[in-house]
Amino acid sequence: MRSMFDRIASSYDLLNHLLSLQIDRLWRRRAVRRVAAAKPSVVLDLATGTGDLAIELADKLPTATIRGVDLSPEMLAVARKKILAQGLQERITVEEGDAEALTQEDASVDLVTVGFGVRNFDRLDRCFEEMHRVLRVGGEVMILELSTPKNPFVRALYTFYSKRFMPWFGGLISGQRQAYHYLPASVRAFDRPERVLERMQAAGFTECRAESLTFGIAYIYTAKR
Repeated sequence: MRSMFDRIASSYDLLNHLLSLQIDRLWRRRAVRRVAAAKPSVVLDLATGTGDLAIELADKLPTATIRGVDLSPEMLAVARKKILAQGLQERITVEEGDAEALTQEDASVDLVTVGFGVRNFDRLDRCFEEMHRVLRVGGEVMILELSTPKNPFVRALYTFYSKRFMPWFGGLISGQRQAYHYLPASVRAFDRPERVLERMQAAGFTECRAESLTFGIAYIYTAKR
């Protein structure tokens, strides 16, 4: 997994925006608005990748400090360049790390976020337990993740697009066709929203909710400790 994301890091942002028709930007903004009202001071962004969600959080939460964690050093290298270019290096730090074994202390974080990453976690239940552990009582988790639409017509269109067009176009731009077979396949293999909520509840979270975006192509999951 680490080596795959290392290989596509240089073209990852461009392809995300092109393949989603820029809708991924709107999804991030909406997801951040869902948790901004609580004004968290300490934010942990898991699977931070190239830092798009961390930067969006910094924009909407001007007093928060944000730490991004990711397995891929090449993705983090792109994130650091973007953070530096926007003058956010005093508020956003990124580091290599594993969501299954976080280094943060118990109850030390106000908000845990994940943008388009939980479907890639090998042991999702363990990751949920770690998120719960590092959150303070009353803290919140917010996850933005892709899903397979429930509507048969939308699902058929999305399946054709993700199976046929995405691997071809993603491979053409990045030179990594296999990665762009894996990424949409990982969405199809991921849990239904109802199951994600069940697993969050099993980890100890309360007030677990899922909000559908763009005909169910993506969901915002929120919960509290």
